[in-house]
Formats: sequence, C-alpha cells, structure tokens
Amino acid sequence: MGIVAGLDSSPDFTRIVVCDTDTGAVLRQGYAPHPVESPEGGGRPADVDPQAWLLSLGEAAGGGLLEGVQAIGVSAQQNALVPLDAQGGTVRPALVGGDRRAQVSAADLVDSLGGREAWAQAVGCVPQAAQPVTKLRWLAKNEPEAAGRVAVLMQAHDWLVWQLLGRPVRRTTDRGGASGTGYWSAATGAYRPDLVELALGHQAVLPEVIGPAEAAGTTPEGLLISAGTGETMAAAFGLGLGLGDAVVSLGASGSVMAVHPEALVDQTGMITSLADATGMHLPVVTTLNAVRALRGTAELLGLPDPEALSELAMKSTPGAHGLVLLPYLEGERTPALPHTAGTLAGLRRESMKPEHLARAAFEGMLCGLADALDVLRGRGVEVRRVFLLGQAAELPAVQAAAPSLFGAQVVVPQPADYAAIGAARQAAWALGVSQGTLDPRTPPAWQGAAAQVLEPGEDLAVGQAVRQQYVAVREQTHPGAFTAQPGTFTA
Repeated sequence: MGIVAGLDSSPDFTRIVVCDTDTGAVLRQGYAPHPVESPEGGGRPADVDPQAWLLSLGEAAGGGLLEGVQAIGVSAQQNALVPLDAQGGTVRPALVGGDRRAQVSAADLVDSLGGREAWAQAVGCVPQAAQPVTKLRWLAKNEPEAAGRVAVLMQAHDWLVWQLLGRPVRRTTDRGGASGTGYWSAATGAYRPDLVELALGHQAVLPEVIGPAEAAGTTPEGLLISAGTGETMAAAFGLGLGLGDAVVSLGASGSVMAVHPEALVDQTGMITSLADATGMHLPVVTTLNAVRALRGTAELLGLPDPEALSELAMKSTPGAHGLVLLPYLEGERTPALPHTAGTLAGLRRESMKPEHLARAAFEGMLCGLADALDVLRGRGVEVRRVFLLGQAAELPAVQAAAPSLFGAQVVVPQPADYAAIGAARQAAWALGVSQGTLDPRTPPAWQGAAAQVLEPGEDLAVGQAVRQQYVAVREQTHPGAFTAQPGTFTA
C-alpha cells in the first residue's frame, strides 16, 4: 500500500490531502490560508506575488504531513497568469481571478481576430476578462515595459510544479490547464503562438503540454510530481465524473459542464471547450444568474438568506401558481442577452403571495441552468446524471425541483476537498504508470464521492410542464434567443 498527496492552491488557501493509493481514502489533511492582504474595500486582489502560494503550501504541509508520500499532484486556481523573464523571475505579480480591468482588452482581442466565431474556431472559446490571453493584452496596453520583458508564460499550477521540481529547464503543463488560456486548442491539441503574439506583441516560451498520466518530473528526494491541472478539472476527476455525467455549479453565477469524448466548436461562443484531466473534454456553459437570483428575491421579501427563502418556497407548489421568473438580473450570457433585465410574468391575484414568488425564484434559477444543459444536449452531449455543487445544492427547494426540471438523476455529493482529491488521484495514476502497475489510458478506480441521489420519478411530468411554462415566457419575452443560434434548442 502506498500513499500520495493532492495539493489544491485555490485563490484563498492551500489544502492538502494525503490518500491511499489504491482506494483514495483520505488519511491526513492540511490547510493554510494564503498570506495575501485584501485590497481596500475588500474582495480579492487582482495581483498576487506567487511566493504567497509557496508560503501557504509550506505551512499546509507542516508537521510531517507529507511523510511517506511517494507522489504529489497539484491543482490550482485557473486563469492565474504568471509572467516570467528570461531568468525565470517574475516580471510582475501574477494576474489572478476574474480581472475586471481586462474587460476592454477582451473586446479588443475579439475584434482583432475577426469576431467571436474566429476565436471559437481557433481555440474553442471567446476571450473573457479572466483568461490569460486577455490579461496579456491588458499587460501590453497598460504596462508595456513589463510586457516587453516577458519571456515565459505559466499558470499557477505550472509554476507550483516547476518550483517543487527545483525550477528545471523543462517546464510543463497539462491539457486541462492549457485549454483555459485562450492560446491552446482542445480540438487540435496544439498551441496558437500567433495568438500570444496578437495579445502580448511578441512571442513567449510556453510550457510543454504533457499527457494526463505522465509525470512532470521527480524531485531530488525522489518524489514524483504529476502533470497537475486546473481546479475545475481536478474537482471533476476527484468526483469521478465519466461519460453521461454533468456538473451544475450553483454560485452567484452558474455553470454547467459535462464529460464528452470530443471538443465542441461553438460559433455562438456560449460553449467554452475545455479539456479534462483524463484525456476527454469538458464543454462548459455559463449563466450569469444563479444564487444571486435567490439572494435578490430573499431581500425583496425581507428574508435574511436563501435558506429562509427555501423554507418559504416549500409552502408553494410546482409552477408557483403560474408565476414565472426569468432571472436575468445581471443581463445573461446563456442565452446571449447582455443588456436585458429580469422578468416576472404570470401575476394574478391568487399568485401574488410571498411563497409563490419564492418558488418562482428557485424554478427560474433551475430552468435557466436547464437551458444551459440543453445547449450541451443540443450538441450531442449525453446527460444521464447531474452532480449539483455549491451550498445552495443543500437547500430543500433546490433538491425538490432540480431532478424533474433537469430531467435526470441528481447527485448531491457530500462536501469534500474534491480538487485536492482529484490532484491526489492524478498523482496515484502517474505513480502507477511509472511503476508499470497502471495503464496510462485508465486512471485508478477510487471510491466515488459519498452523495445523496435524487430521482425525478413521478414528478418528471410535472417538472417538464413547469419547464414548458418557463420556456413559453422566455420565448414571448425574448423571441428566438436560443433558436436564432445554431446548435441549440428551446426545451
């Protein structure tokens, strides 16, 4: 029996899990916050010295946590760009997170290549403010002296792996991390250096993309370091997702992703074509409105939180007495209605009760995410199970409505460090391949996530009627929002 470690360096902290190589059972855990000061006004900083990640890692690994570990996998926050000079030093602090400063740069890049369709064809995604390619354009426009010194480009997990290995000449990344940069194509499996030059103004050295089961290298102490990957891909791997599985993440905004055997090129830009940590693909569709619709409705009704809203919603019935909420409070990305507002329809005397509005908020949020699921289904992605993630997944009103509205079995995993577990599973895979005990095409079969399983059952017909009610209002309010876009459908 061997042991491996998975390290997840998120935007705020480092978590480490030490797992049994054969079963995936978590044996030990470590945690440390990043020593990063919040900017004035709170929120997360847009610039971070990568050394903070190393300090946090060292603290989380204290007390002999990694004693006896044979291999380490690294998961880290996505979209964190680490620009290095020719000597391997950081040109400036890493640009991290959803950097609002770069919104103009994203629009510039879209225009520079000839529009959204050109980007979708090139790399499977349309530039967004958070992506490394967009941050490069921002750097070139706003800090030209620093941009001129950039010789090497890395992301957070690439940089951490490189540091753990003692900063070797060879720098590596994986398909999952590379697919989110905006200058690597999941469809072709190749970089687009011309897009780096388009954004930055000159070429830069990019890490070698290695296979899912390959090792990035071995430390001087003989510790194997696997390829590493982004947090999204690591969490999917830790959950044990396979073909037929989708994940719906309930944050302020929402996202839907599913495992698929091939990359999807979406000319509308609604689908972002990412690669996963196993050699498959993870097409992702994002909505701008999820839990923020619940919080807004709770405030309107004078309730303290979504938990209280859920309790109230459970006093209503499916369909909320005809009340329909299109939850486009921040505009919407899926469908592409960036300048619209939310809509409340179906007001009648009998529907004008707090519990019906509460129910309509939950149904509107879930129907919006069902629309996103249908974008993937419309492109041939199979969805048999939906994993529901985020704190709101625990709410009774979500669990009561989701299976019938999604038309699929819903799995609510118990809270766990899935990104760190996924990183550990990757380490076990690379270790097994190096020892000749595992096939590079087949990851280790670890225990699946402990979860609550919810079936649509007899509620399916009712749920689909609620969904049709929602679609009818959406089509009346925003005619052709989906049907005008190829590859999608309305219900």
